[in-house]
Parts: sequence; C-alpha cells; structure tokens
Amino acid sequence: MVLTIDVGNTNITVGVFDQEKDQMAASFRITTKMPRTSDEYAMILTTLIQNNNIEPGSINDAIICSVVPNIMHSLEGAMIKYFDIKPIIVESGIKTGIRIVTQNPQQIGADRIVDAVAAYEIYGGPVIVIDYGTATTYDLVDANGSFLYGVTAPGIRISAKALWQDAAKLPEIEIKKPQSILAKETISSMQAGLMYGQIGQTEYIIRKMQEEAQLGKIKVVATGGLGRIIANETESIDIYDSNLTLQGIYRVYKKQNRKTK
Repeated sequence: MVLTIDVGNTNITVGVFDQEKDQMAASFRITTKMPRTSDEYAMILTTLIQNNNIEPGSINDAIICSVVPNIMHSLEGAMIKYFDIKPIIVESGIKTGIRIVTQNPQQIGADRIVDAVAAYEIYGGPVIVIDYGTATTYDLVDANGSFLYGVTAPGIRISAKALWQDAAKLPEIEIKKPQSILAKETISSMQAGLMYGQIGQTEYIIRKMQEEAQLGKIKVVATGGLGRIIANETESIDIYDSNLTLQGIYRVYKKQNRKTK
C-alpha cells in the first residue's frame, strides 16, 4: 500500500492506494492549520488508516505533495519514526511526465503539477484543469503533455472571509448556493454573490483561455472541495473529479521506480 498525501492550505487529504489492484482503497482529510508534532500526525494517520479497515503495517511507501512548508518537518518525521518510510516529496526535478514550459517552471506549485498529470493522463489533452482550493487555479496542458499556462484567482473561502472580516456589518455565513440569485436578505445575498460570482468567473476565464490558446476544443476538468457545486451549475466544466489530486500524486509516485521496503 502507498500513502499519498496532499498538504493544502486548508486540509491535508490522504489517499491509500493498493498497488496490486492499482486503485485507491481509502481516503480521508485532516485540517492543516492546527500545529502538530510528528507523534500527533502519526497517531492521527494510524487511527484513520485503521478506521478504513487497512493495517498500518501494510503501508510500504509514501509520497507527499505540499504547498505548506512549515508542517513538513513534523509530517516527514511521523512517516520516518512510525512507518519506517522516507517519503518521496513532489518538488522541482522529480519525474512527472509533464513538461513545464512556463516562464519560471520552479514557481509552479506541486499541487498544480500533480493535478495536471492526472488530468492529462486520465482525460487526455489539451485540457484545462481547475482546482477550487484556497486559491482557484486554472492550468492548461496541451495535447503533448506540456504545461503551458496558468491563472490564479482568489478561492471562494478567501472571498467569503474578506467579506465578513472587512465589512463590519456582514456576518460569517455558510458557503452554499442560495435558492435564487434574487436575494431578499443579507445572508442569501452574500451566498448569491459568492457562488454566482465564482460561476461567472469560471465561465469567463475558461472562454478567454480557449480563445487565446487557439488549441481547438479543450476539455475542462475540475476538482477541489467546492468544485462540485460550481461544476453542477455550468456547462463550461466537462468533468468533476474529487480525487484528481490524489490520483496525480499516485501517478507521479509510479514514475519514480522506487524499491519499497
């Protein structure tokens, strides 16, 4: 079994992949923002693995994709101390199967690279892959597997947080689609602005990327926590895949020719 770990700004998403069946056996999430020691990470991971009816001793390798450097020491320490595994880190120089041809390839986040790997290998190119995370990212991979362009926008939660933190009379709200865009009170008016604003942004950015790239028909694949809500509301997104990032990390792992314990 291989542990694939996606460390995002909001959540740590973990997948357990069965190498014999070449498929994901379980997945779960941990909050990122709470400081933890290596012992705490090990306890949480072990408990969640067991709760998914998987024996922790069956984990023979691990790979981590992270955009949060300050937790990596504790997380890597947990893998080494409790699982006896030195995890692979998705970083500059690692074999991915995707050629990054942007102006500064080292500035492309590891999460965007693994998303691009999964979208290209599973659904083919050219493809725009959208990740609705803390930031909303739009990345374009061509038919030859070259990562060409990327767009970065504030995520839905960042926009919501800005509303209730910077406008004194606006309350903290649940982020969801209201019954109608024709809101009659404050909470639903905020929900309408957030959700329909994100839908409009999505449709416009996709259209402009397609127009300017001039690559013909481009498939659009979305992932990320709130991505399903957006995908359900627009015809601009062809596929929503909640496990795209973990699938990408696993595919990068398979390219490393690593001997497991």
